[in-house]
Amino acid sequence: MKVKEINPGDLVSLRTKDKSWKGNVLESYDPEIVLLKLGSGYNIGIREREILDMKVVEKAQERKVPEIEAKENKKLRNVAMIITGGTISSRLDPKSGGVISTDAKEILNIAPEISKICNVVKIEKPFMKWSENMGFIDWKGLAGVCEELLNDSEIDGVIITHGTDFLHYTSAALSFFLKNLNKPVALTYSQRSIDRASTDAALNLICAAKYAVSDIAEVALIGHKDENDGVCLAMPGTKVRKLHTSRRDAFKIVNGEPIAEISKEGMKILKEFNARDDSRKVKPDAKYSDKIASIKITPGQDPSIIEFYKDLGYGGLILEITGIGQVPAQDAKFNWLPKIKKAIDGGMIICATAQTIFGRLNPNVYTAGRDLQKTGIVFLKDMLSETALVKLGWVLGHKTWAADRDKVEEKMLENFSGELNECIKE
Repeated sequence: MKVKEINPGDLVSLRTKDKSWKGNVLESYDPEIVLLKLGSGYNIGIREREILDMKVVEKAQERKVPEIEAKENKKLRNVAMIITGGTISSRLDPKSGGVISTDAKEILNIAPEISKICNVVKIEKPFMKWSENMGFIDWKGLAGVCEELLNDSEIDGVIITHGTDFLHYTSAALSFFLKNLNKPVALTYSQRSIDRASTDAALNLICAAKYAVSDIAEVALIGHKDENDGVCLAMPGTKVRKLHTSRRDAFKIVNGEPIAEISKEGMKILKEFNARDDSRKVKPDAKYSDKIASIKITPGQDPSIIEFYKDLGYGGLILEITGIGQVPAQDAKFNWLPKIKKAIDGGMIICATAQTIFGRLNPNVYTAGRDLQKTGIVFLKDMLSETALVKLGWVLGHKTWAADRDKVEEKMLENFSGELNECIKE
């Protein structure tokens, strides 16, 4: 068979002098190279002159997305879905070898069991972005869409599909923005595009639907408990972080406990929760200042970076400090204490989180921690750095709070959405 007889999307097997290959043909910009998408997900280019034998295993089929049968079941609760982009909204493009956005029909078709859990009565698509391109403007927009849907008496819960990389920032933001929450908000994702046999989207969507019709009125991230495709966890929106680049169970709870364990068979509540109350009305509080930043203190780092942000007009910093409450202070050149104190005395709010994943700060243990306390820095106990950054922007977005340093410290240490624990359980 000649190379010109194959088309993008065809599944082919070919043999070279050294090895046999099997994969889907991709569009190649070099006519002398056959580009394949292998089953492993990797792409490989093979020069035409090196191919000894080739055959088409399966011709590319025209994509046909079946229509969703909108048969509403009056016995089931109604759910709205907000689609924002990410891998869960993507499929393989046979021409480029990458993934491209798909539509709501394909997302729902990956998990037909949802029709037996709830009625998806409304689908919103406020934007389509990879999560690393999202910011506080998008969080505000999402909060506004959620307000409209959650305050609709015909809708019992909301599912948000989202990219993974910055998903925990969005879950933290919505946890602070959606005040007086009345119904469940389930954010979910997939690590593998929905057209792959190994996709984690189906179970995540099914479990998100079960959470969305539950009586738990909290923002939660729904994702695999482990690598097995059997159980998901409902994780608190302010206590979760992406801890793996590619595993199904990429998200883990840090310094907290799961709200519930969910499978196709049922749902097991694991802790006390804020209960559904359809009579309440959500009141978004999405004030936000983007003049904030996070700095991870590293060996030999110049503390003048604090002055850099101060000169740019930044109002607050999160410092990921060492140990349980220390910063470098022994050598004059790398002594962070004077720079921190000068910035705080000049009106900047500086808060501390632990750069370790687990545990809490306790600056009273070592002399170095007690010295750091004298600068006026705010120790955020067991709060995650990502959550702390979002919370600081939210607190400083309230001008009446931002005008009073003591008020800002009070609000940063107030437990609004489960972001702080007095005691961390194993």
